[in-house]
Amino acid sequence: MVNHRGTSHHYNSRSSSSSSTLKFLSKKPSFFTITLYFLILLFASSILIFLVSTRNLLNDGHDYDEKKNLFTQHSQSQSRSESQSQSRSESQSQSLQIPDDQLWNSPFSYGLHSCVKPTSKYKASQGSDRYITVKSNGGLNQMRTGISDMVAVAHIMNATLVIPQLDRRSFWQDSSKFSDIFDELHFIKALQGDVRIVRELPKELESVPRARKHFTSWSGIGYYQEMTQLWKDYQVIHVAKSDSRVANNDLPLDIQRLRCRALYHALRFSPPIEILGKKLVERLRSRGGRYIALHLRYEKDMLSFTGCTYGLTDAESEELRIMRENTNHWKVKVINSTEQRMSGLCPLTPKEVGIFLQALGFPASTLIYIAAGEIYGGNTHLSELMSHFPNLVFKENLATKEELKAFTNHASQSAALDYIISIESDVFIPTHSGNMARAVEGHRRFLGHRKTITPDRKGLVKLFDRLESRKLREGPSFLHLVQEMHKNWQGAPRKRRGPLPGIKGRARFRTEESFYENPYPECICGPKAHIEQDKSI
Repeated sequence: MVNHRGTSHHYNSRSSSSSSTLKFLSKKPSFFTITLYFLILLFASSILIFLVSTRNLLNDGHDYDEKKNLFTQHSQSQSRSESQSQSRSESQSQSLQIPDDQLWNSPFSYGLHSCVKPTSKYKASQGSDRYITVKSNGGLNQMRTGISDMVAVAHIMNATLVIPQLDRRSFWQDSSKFSDIFDELHFIKALQGDVRIVRELPKELESVPRARKHFTSWSGIGYYQEMTQLWKDYQVIHVAKSDSRVANNDLPLDIQRLRCRALYHALRFSPPIEILGKKLVERLRSRGGRYIALHLRYEKDMLSFTGCTYGLTDAESEELRIMRENTNHWKVKVINSTEQRMSGLCPLTPKEVGIFLQALGFPASTLIYIAAGEIYGGNTHLSELMSHFPNLVFKENLATKEELKAFTNHASQSAALDYIISIESDVFIPTHSGNMARAVEGHRRFLGHRKTITPDRKGLVKLFDRLESRKLREGPSFLHLVQEMHKNWQGAPRKRRGPLPGIKGRARFRTEESFYENPYPECICGPKAHIEQDKSI
């Protein structure tokens, strides 16, 4: 009912309105009416266009704001992402970057310093009518330490020492005489308060019978005191070999200090070697200020002797095997290269050295002097190191051909230049624990524990193999492992190690650390402070 009434009323109204409109339209429109209609229509159209345009503008503005907001959000997100990435990178870089002082400075020495003065009980030997002649064997540093041992032997046996003959039949076949390598006059004068030394055996004794002795290795003072019985029958004793003839430990303090005086003070290199060596150090300093002396023991004889062929071609490996087979005085002929390497008995390859130095934190621009002979395989293997550290320097880069001419075909004299440069370097790194590595490390300890980083070859080989098998990446974790592995292998003060446990008899002496590798405590003195153990080998 209600709806019906409403509908009916609405219908009647519409009917009335339509009737009125028809009446109005049935009349003939005037000019004024037409003009009015046109203006109203035009006005309505303008309003409609304005409204539509305004809506579009508003929509466009809204779309623009949305796009702007999206762009801003994206930019901010990207910026945050880049910032976070950069922050991670910087944080990572800062966590891996080693401060310069930590990278280059010598380890803390606890106030220790060299001390070689004899005690108040010390007496120089006389030995005016008893003579010891010596034939030194081995390369430069094997001869140097052997000659120092012979000085001690001459003192113990109260004999005159004749200037030693140098080895001319070693691998290098160096024809140098004592005076070619060492300052002979200085050697005699520096030790005149310890041992009488002469250049030659007196003429009247050249033809007399001699006691030819091959003194027992690593012998103590008691052994040589027994050997004085030979003076009853002989006036001259000839020593066939000089290397490792004196024990490392359990000797009187004055004998140990005499060995240090002989090696570090008396056995000065000849003037030509000293002069050129110092010039080369100065030239290195002028190039970069600081430098590493890298004893890259990757020469043919070392690889052949140790049987280490990792990273070499089959042809190179065979060449080394033949060389080892044909070298009579090398006792071991068949060697398992893989076992040698896993035991840490092989020198690091140039490629491994590059990865190692980089992991320690040294920048690619680091100046590195290669203290070594001819690298086996030449640039083929050396390029693997240069890819990490291109700033490599050899003697041939530092000295002129004219300067090096006198050293041609004289390997021991050339090695003496390497020795001087290595001693003076900011950091010394040997890739194998041979005679030179031990001698340089000991000398640097004697001079104030200059920084010497000794690679833990056995530990590094395991890391390198994990890198090669892709079980480990050259990232922060690898760097951390290498740096932690070597934080106590940098030449810090420590007492000389004794023999390995469980080894009995004379074989134990072979496992002792060499006196010349670490002359502490006999030749290094200082306050009795706690000394952190340095595990370097």
